[in-house]
Amino acid sequence: MTTADSLTTTLQSRIVQTMAAAGGWIGFDDFMARALYTPGLGYYANDLRKLGLMPGSGSDFVTAPELSPLFGHALAAQIGQALRQSGTDEIWEFGAGSGALALQLLQTLGEQVRRYTIVDLSGALRARQQQTLQPFGERVRWVSELPAALQGVVVGNEVLDAMPVQLLVRLGGVWHERGVALAGERFVWADRVTDLRPPLEIEGNHDYLTEIHPQAEAFVRTLADKLERGAAFFIDYGFPEAEYYHPQRHMGTVMCHRAHQADPDPLSDVGLKDITAHVNFTGVALAAQDAGLAVLGYASQGRFLLNCGLAQLMEQAPLAQRAQAHKLVLEHEMGELFKVIGLAAGAPWDALGFAAGDRTHTL
Repeated sequence: MTTADSLTTTLQSRIVQTMAAAGGWIGFDDFMARALYTPGLGYYANDLRKLGLMPGSGSDFVTAPELSPLFGHALAAQIGQALRQSGTDEIWEFGAGSGALALQLLQTLGEQVRRYTIVDLSGALRARQQQTLQPFGERVRWVSELPAALQGVVVGNEVLDAMPVQLLVRLGGVWHERGVALAGERFVWADRVTDLRPPLEIEGNHDYLTEIHPQAEAFVRTLADKLERGAAFFIDYGFPEAEYYHPQRHMGTVMCHRAHQADPDPLSDVGLKDITAHVNFTGVALAAQDAGLAVLGYASQGRFLLNCGLAQLMEQAPLAQRAQAHKLVLEHEMGELFKVIGLAAGAPWDALGFAAGDRTHTL
């Protein structure tokens, strides 16, 4: 039996025990949390490689900082402005991946950053980050939970999409919560009638599958409660509410990633592949505002990075780097699907990343 086979067998056994204790059914949010974060076994908690440019490296997907260092160098312009605006000198990064973004920000911002704190639950990724960031010594630290209060600029690249979601499905006009049960030795979908609803009324009476995001919204509220001074920037794929819950978007957005291939089945090979869902940015914005943060702006990643000077950085970069950086802004690559939302503790200010192409009005 391979390491991967052993891992997924052990994790599946753990989930089956949880399911049995719960009466044979668990919500998808519970299943997703266990598949991703069970200590030592879940996808983000095991030692298998995850991030890299090519499948040959054993990786499953690539994020913007691995695609091009110019991503972090451009983002640094916005982070630097936020540090100055808030009078702070610390960055907090959630889910730092390989450490590539931290490296890029520290290289670009230099002495503007007194301390760089990484909040990451993955021991394997933490080891990789420590190796990457070794030159910065004690300026970089790792924590597993937030303090009672914090100041500085918070960064999260592809963090919100990995937070567990609840699945809602309308069948024959009746809303159900879609969870997971067991059929023999396989996980299968199982629906239960529920009072839960999407935040918008879904027009029509056709069958409809979607997600709600209580954990991501709770995370934003918790962050707002703790952020005394500073700002936060989240980069992820997703939509405003009206697009997210459009009547034609009836298949949901849950997707898995393994070996740079996407598949729609989160119930197989648990622990061996990423599970994600698109972000409802309206929900994020409302949760932030309700908890006292101001929305600085909301824009496509492409527009945001251009506002931050990516075009000028590309002019000075070697040709190969320029080609990779183009993928960050092209509409059919990452430029349009990925969005950036900026939040601030205290009064809002004019953030340069949203100087042109701000779409806050669509939230």
